[in-house]
Amino acid sequence: MRKSVIGIILLSIVIVGIALPMGFSAQQGGKVITYGETTYNNANYKSNVDNFFSQQAHVDPSNIQSKIITASDVNKISGTISQRTYGSDQIFSSALVDLDENGAIKVTVDKAQVTVVTADMYISALKSAGITHGHVYVTSPVPATGESALAGIMHAYEEATNVQIPEAVQEAANQEIYTETQIVENDNVSADQLTKMVDDVKETVQNNNITDHTTIVNIIQNYTINNNINMTNSSIENLATSIGQVQTVQGDVQSYSNQVNQVIGNTSGGFSLDGLLSRFGL
Repeated sequence: MRKSVIGIILLSIVIVGIALPMGFSAQQGGKVITYGETTYNNANYKSNVDNFFSQQAHVDPSNIQSKIITASDVNKISGTISQRTYGSDQIFSSALVDLDENGAIKVTVDKAQVTVVTADMYISALKSAGITHGHVYVTSPVPATGESALAGIMHAYEEATNVQIPEAVQEAANQEIYTETQIVENDNVSADQLTKMVDDVKETVQNNNITDHTTIVNIIQNYTINNNINMTNSSIENLATSIGQVQTVQGDVQSYSNQVNQVIGNTSGGFSLDGLLSRFGL
């Protein structure tokens, strides 16, 4: 009887292996590393980044599928947001995405090297893109703001799930990170204060399906007054534009999120072949 059960399980595993996208190999699971091209092309930089991933995620980076994020990849997004153009010697931020971890999305940031964007800022932007589970690790071999890392993180999710994030959704999430980075750097607002405000305002906007720019501006202004937060009118306008952009792509966000949940198999965690085997004592 046990042999029959084992045979059925193994057959099921073969079928699952056929059905899963390329990112979910038996060797790699749902893990992908994205290296900034400057980091990847410098042996010392790459070694430093790999050491961070190894220590924080308890993995061997050499056994994990990887992708190089080029200046061209970043410029496709930054060109429409900040109008800044990066060179091939300026892409440092690197990320590891682990979809095998269960539960809500987590982000671990190398605070010694990522100087502006916090874990909560990444989480907020990733949720804006419909990414709600997995564990993300972000680092850089040299001090960097961290804003360009979001492009790599989203590429990693695409590689791990074989599901493309709609371009408008990527742009909205990157616009959110860029806007928040500018506010933290230029206004007297802490990253923690700003993230809480953005999350609260986004929740209000989404719950009431608000797309009118002036209404979003008024919501932000009232929030800053009630919470004694000092922001310039320009920053409020930019933040309202960013949050409005996130709201306008919610249909695409939901569609993407549904596709990812189908790939992973549930809405609360990742995929683990080892976990499937252990349930049957194999």
